[in-house]
Amino acid sequence: MKKQLARSPVRKFRCRPFVGMLALTPLLLSAGCANAAQSGEAQRKAVEAATKTAEYRVAARSALGRESKVILSGDLARDGHIQLLVVEPLSTTPQDAAPGTMMVSRAAILEQDGADWREIFLADAQLKNTEGFLGGTPRDAVNAWEMDYQQPPTGLTMFFTPLDQGAPEQSAIEVRWNAKGSLYQSLDRATGRFLAESSSLGPRPEFEMKQ
Repeated sequence: MKKQLARSPVRKFRCRPFVGMLALTPLLLSAGCANAAQSGEAQRKAVEAATKTAEYRVAARSALGRESKVILSGDLARDGHIQLLVVEPLSTTPQDAAPGTMMVSRAAILEQDGADWREIFLADAQLKNTEGFLGGTPRDAVNAWEMDYQQPPTGLTMFFTPLDQGAPEQSAIEVRWNAKGSLYQSLDRATGRFLAESSSLGPRPEFEMKQ
C-alpha cells in the first residue's frame, strides 16, 4: 500500500484587481500630473535662463566686443535693477601675476532699461561713469587693469589697479555703488566718502569730496 505524501497547506489570497485599480487610479493620475507639472516648470525655467544668457551675451558684445565675458548678473546694486558686470580679459597674463588674479583690458557695468541696456560705468583707459571721470583715476591712459570684486549686502564693490609696466605703483581704486546718487563712484578709504567726478583730466585734476 502506497503512502500518500503529505501536502503543504496552500496559502490563499483574495485579489480584487478592479477595486484595487480604482483605488490606485487617482494616486497615479495625481503623481503623473505632479511629475508633468514639475517637468514643465523645469523646462520653462531652463528656456528662460537660456534666453537671458543669450540676451546678456549680446549686450556684452555690443558694449565690449566679441571677446567680452559676463562675470556677474542680477541686482548687483541692490536697487531692484538688473545689471551686468562685463569684462574683456587680457589675451596674455603677465608672468608675475598672482594666481587667481583677474586681468582685464576693459570692464563695464550695463544696466537694463526696458528692452535696452545702458552703460553706467566703464573702465578702459580711465575709470568713468555717466557724470565723468572718477576721482583717483590716473591722468595717463591705462592699458590694462588688475581687477577684483566683492558682493556685500550694500551692493557690488570693485577694485582696480593699473597694470602698466614702468608706471609708478598705485594702490587699488575702490569703486562702489552710491545709493544716494545712483552711481558707481570711487571711494576715499581714509574718510569713507565718495569722490565727485571730474569732467576732464587736466594737469592737476581736483576731485571734491562728496557725501
